[in-house]
Amino acid sequence: MCPTPTNGAFPDTRPSRRTVLALGVAALAAGCGEDTPVRGTDRTVAYGDDPSQFAELSYPSGESRGVVVVIHGGFWKAEYDASLGRPLAKSLVDEGWTAWNLEYRRVGNGGGVPQTLDDVSAGIDALADVDGLDTSRVIALGHSAGGHLATWAAGRADAGVRVTHVISQAGVLDLVEADRLGLGGGAVQAFLGHPPGPDDAKYDPQQQIPLEVPIWCVHGRADSTVPFSQSEGYVEAATAAGARAELVPVDGDHFVVIDPTDPAWERQLRILDEIS
Repeated sequence: MCPTPTNGAFPDTRPSRRTVLALGVAALAAGCGEDTPVRGTDRTVAYGDDPSQFAELSYPSGESRGVVVVIHGGFWKAEYDASLGRPLAKSLVDEGWTAWNLEYRRVGNGGGVPQTLDDVSAGIDALADVDGLDTSRVIALGHSAGGHLATWAAGRADAGVRVTHVISQAGVLDLVEADRLGLGGGAVQAFLGHPPGPDDAKYDPQQQIPLEVPIWCVHGRADSTVPFSQSEGYVEAATAAGARAELVPVDGDHFVVIDPTDPAWERQLRILDEIS
């Protein structure tokens, strides 16, 4: 039997490296590991040796509609972790999607540029190692800094697993402007290691326009954490460049987009219905 967290849900705290590796060893010993998709089960999959290099894999009870990679936010800071993505992952599974709730190194625990980006890339590419998993439809769904990472990941030229669609939830999509506004108390400079500029184009979605895959930028009109203009400006520039980009304004603040009980989440589920 594949290892399943207590009460059928992941614990509220981020697992240690020992826990992650133990789960993987136990799964392989049981003959399931990452070999056979078992519908309706959850497991933790390590894609590296660092304690933050893991993803939480959840299957729906029926046929999967595709894979949604959930990338949490928190201005790339270590104090925010994959627990933020678990409510969305559960909702996605209930809607028939396979969820891949991705953790990664962050500023304060070995992350920043390039480590955080390396982890997101490796974490998405690790989907190819899950036997029996169809990766023809992979949606990157990211909140705040996770929206930045999801959009960045969709633009990788050397991707092992290609992101086919992006839903950016109040994403930090313009690093230069975000730094000018001082978002996250200087989070952009902490992430990059220096003030952003033209040399950081390969890290900055705004400077990578046009993205070759469709993107929906969902953003609360009353967001005071990441201003609405981050999504508005990105979509304006992207559509002018011929990209497939849609601005999806919703009522509420920075967090309504990751609240499964809020109409903003229902709007995102409708976007996923359009994709599938």
